[in-house]
Amino acid sequence: MRMLIVTILTVMLSLEGFTPASATGGAIPDYAKWGIIAVKETQTKYNVDILDYKHIGRTSLTADQSREQFKLWVRAKDGKQFAVYVNVDFNPSTQQLKKVQFSESDRH
Repeated sequence: MRMLIVTILTVMLSLEGFTPASATGGAIPDYAKWGIIAVKETQTKYNVDILDYKHIGRTSLTADQSREQFKLWVRAKDGKQFAVYVNVDFNPSTQQLKKVQFSESDRH
């Protein structure tokens, strides 16, 4: 019986146009995939906790290479906090990752 109720509610909500994306205010942004890579690569390279995350923007470098830029505010294991700017270069047509570059700053 419980499964039937869940199924009926799911069908009703989908007919109403209610989806998790619409509940949160929109679709997943284009840069989300690259943001996940920026966070994981930063954690791996620096062994830090991510405190804050900001998408700076996308730049088209060539016909087959674009760059997503992110600023991550991080905390090292010794308590030191600093910013890491991350450039994620990729092919916009194939969605293939090209490279990830990092630069540090002590400014928030």
